[in-house]
Amino acid sequence: MHAPSGDLSDLRADCGNCFALCCVALPFARSADFAIDKHAGSPCRNLQDDFRCGVHSELRPRGFAGCTVYDCLGAGQKVSQITFGGRDWRSGDREHARRMFDVFPVVRQLHELLWYLTEALTLPAARPVHADLRHMLEETERLTFRTPEELGELDVGAHRREVNVLLLRTSELVRAGTGRRTKDRRGADLIGARLKGADLRGASLRGAYLIAADLTGADLRDADLIGADLRDADLTDADLTGALFLTQPQIDAARGSVGTRLPASVTRPAHWTAYL
Repeated sequence: MHAPSGDLSDLRADCGNCFALCCVALPFARSADFAIDKHAGSPCRNLQDDFRCGVHSELRPRGFAGCTVYDCLGAGQKVSQITFGGRDWRSGDREHARRMFDVFPVVRQLHELLWYLTEALTLPAARPVHADLRHMLEETERLTFRTPEELGELDVGAHRREVNVLLLRTSELVRAGTGRRTKDRRGADLIGARLKGADLRGASLRGAYLIAADLTGADLRDADLIGADLRDADLTDADLTGALFLTQPQIDAARGSVGTRLPASVTRPAHWTAYL
């Protein structure tokens, strides 16, 4: 089980121990992020026999930027090596492959919840709900070790709703500590919004659409960013210190600079240098 130490190492992708599930199980539509249409369960045309991407070093220039920001949060290796015992989708019949492809997105959602719960348990302000968070963390991890049949029948949406009650309470407790009346922009349409230098300390931006928003120099300290869409958002010189529930895929999808201040749980993307 995950201890409330803030250690998220088990929730990071290990592609070497995965059977390229993200390249096969998931559907993609031709867009600015993906150069081709691909149906769920159909291998990407760039996938090689050894489960490696044939154009991995050229994904962005070839039109597959979306692949560079996707992160299974460790679900791929768990499904490949634990749930299915190291038996890849090519070695079995169609039913074996179908079950693997159905289970992968379920475990990926559970791992995302593990990420949030692990982070919540490191927050001193959330101490009043630490016991409930710890219980939910343990229950969520138990679910990830269920059999393929059990995972296929799991109502992951219902479990997400249970977890979200605790995450919302965690957010309220942390943001209340800012000592200021915070903005509630949950689910707000802020696509392309001009928020340069905006004071968004402690704001709730849960599920907000911040696609291509100008957040240059914005103050996002202690803001709740769970589920916020940051694709192509400009975070140049923005301060996201202490931002709540921020994941690596969100940061990878945004633009930033050496002056962007990030929480310790995420790393500065290498491709950000292209925007300097």
